[in-house]
Amino acid sequence: MKAVSILRPALAALLAATAGLSAAAGEDYDAQTREMMQSSFKENGIASKYRQLQLDFQKACSALVPPSAAAMKQIEAEQMQTVRWPDDGKFFGDWKEGEKIAQSGRGLTWTDKAGESNGGGCYNCHQLAPQELSFGTIGPSLHRYGKLRGSDEGMVKYTWGKLWNAKAYNACSQMPRMGDAHILSEAQIKHVMAYLFDPASPVNQ
Repeated sequence: MKAVSILRPALAALLAATAGLSAAAGEDYDAQTREMMQSSFKENGIASKYRQLQLDFQKACSALVPPSAAAMKQIEAEQMQTVRWPDDGKFFGDWKEGEKIAQSGRGLTWTDKAGESNGGGCYNCHQLAPQELSFGTIGPSLHRYGKLRGSDEGMVKYTWGKLWNAKAYNACSQMPRMGDAHILSEAQIKHVMAYLFDPASPVNQ
């Protein structure tokens, strides 16, 4: 018992020292990582160093300590201001085009040409149509999205806003800012909206 009581203070001191070293090392590693990224990444075509810049809300959500509830609400309010509603007031396009966009993962690489259409890559995180054999589960299933949720004005606007900038509804959402980050165009988002809501879409079967 005496040996245990003697070891406890020593163990506590060792753990405290290790924690301090880990914190210091973590800060050094962060700086080294940023320097390495800046020096080793070369701009090529549409792939520029701009992608390495973290926006304020991204820094907050990447921190070791998650943002407080109040900070989350502030970020969401700020991001809501970036949501751009359809210029013509129409939220829906062609669901068949939306299906192609949702199932396409192309775009945003250095081999793509500026101005070419990107895919949405929605299948990477969501189940959409029942016939899909492989899909991601990071996000919830969207099967029967419109059938289960309805298509009243509030749901339609929520879905548009979520596609445009998911951070407006969940500050640290892992969902890409499809519209705000210029991944999809307004016309493409309209097509994806139709894919989610149209009764004839495979999503709602």
